[in-house]
Amino acid sequence: MPVLKPKLRLPLLVSALAAGLVLGLAGCATPPPPKDALKQAEQTPPAWMAPLPHGGQATALQDWWSQFDDPLLGQLIEQTQAANPTLQQAVARIKQARAQATQAGSAQWPNVNLNAAAQRQRLPLVSGVPTQTLSTASLDAAWEIDLFARVRQQRDAAEARAQASELEWHAARVSLAAEVAQSYVSLRACERLTQISAADVEAMTRLSQWSSDKLKVGFESTANDALLQAAAADSQNRWLNQRAECDLLVKALVSLSGRPELELRAQLAPAFAKLPSSPGLQVAQLPAATLAQRPDLAAQQRQVLAAWSERGAAEAARYPQLQLGGSISLSALQVSGGPKIDGNGWSFGPSLSLPIFDAGSRLANADAAQARFDESLAGYRAAVLLAVREVEEALVRLDAAQQRERYAQSSADGYQRSAVATAGSWRAGLASAAELEQARRLTLNAQSALVQVQAARLAAWFSLYKASGGGWQPEASQSIPGGTAL
Repeated sequence: MPVLKPKLRLPLLVSALAAGLVLGLAGCATPPPPKDALKQAEQTPPAWMAPLPHGGQATALQDWWSQFDDPLLGQLIEQTQAANPTLQQAVARIKQARAQATQAGSAQWPNVNLNAAAQRQRLPLVSGVPTQTLSTASLDAAWEIDLFARVRQQRDAAEARAQASELEWHAARVSLAAEVAQSYVSLRACERLTQISAADVEAMTRLSQWSSDKLKVGFESTANDALLQAAAADSQNRWLNQRAECDLLVKALVSLSGRPELELRAQLAPAFAKLPSSPGLQVAQLPAATLAQRPDLAAQQRQVLAAWSERGAAEAARYPQLQLGGSISLSALQVSGGPKIDGNGWSFGPSLSLPIFDAGSRLANADAAQARFDESLAGYRAAVLLAVREVEEALVRLDAAQQRERYAQSSADGYQRSAVATAGSWRAGLASAAELEQARRLTLNAQSALVQVQAARLAAWFSLYKASGGGWQPEASQSIPGGTAL
């Protein structure tokens, strides 16, 4: 049996030790994320305390906008989502996160570089020195053996953050849709209030003119005429203020949608002062577990997982790191046109880095990563609690608005009949100007309250849409503009 030469025993021994170290430590890694901690953070009430609309039975939230009798609302939402800068920023963040995840994952594979150089020289300080031409080429490779899963966990953290950025894009779409819907309903309610104010202006202008005519012939006192003239001026003031509020809401929609104002106004004009409605407006079953449909909570959960992986990577950095490196080199030397002298070489071997003393730097970094994980987990728990509150508040507001609307309608109708009767009595000389003004104010307030209640009911639906995730489903596939399908 041949005997190994002494000079070969040391390299083989080193390689054997390195292989044994890899086999012994390759399985060492940070344990999986604490599922119990996540489940505890995700605790939601077994049932909602506020009453559910229509018993909680109906169609899915994905078809939300098609339930309304106003197709313009859905068109505005689609146009806004196609051009809104906030969503464009979210898409850019997704691309950045994906690139960072690819970069982190590449560290798991060998790094190979090809180098080449050629140099020709003649030293001028010494006479008779021949010209030399040196050409070299080398292929270098390095690979970190991920003993304690440091590289893998850095990759996992980057991938979790990339997933979080994609979920945040979904959340931004839901939030933007709700914001556009709220602004649109606010505009239509404002236009309705403007109509009410305009009708009040017309009526008070007519009554103030009659009062002036009655004053001239002695059938009206100066005090009563002054009261009605003041009421006419007040109605003009209300109308002008309401019209300005509507202009501001139009400009808000222009900012959200990015559409030219003249084009948007032309698009809005046909349905002036018409609040969207749906006789059968319903919401899907709303169990407490529906919070799992919220993309912002899913994104925050991915941030918790990323923080956990980063914590593991920081802990792994406290332990030895092993790298395998190798190189193959080719070179050729030619002197003054003479024959080329070739020189080839190679090298291969492990490199072990063992931290001994760093004044507590690595331990402090691991402690900071643990604290960031604790902070992220607490933030996730706070987000879940806030989500529960948002759903409960939306349900309470929706239930209250639905019950109030019929009373507000009855109030507005009754005050309107009273105002018409009082105006007739005043013209016949059977009622005073003060009674006429009081009837007018009560009617105006009741009509405004009805519009506000109707708008509040729609706003509560939109809030519930947003609070329950907007119909987003974890398994749903939607394409991000400029990217791949999620």
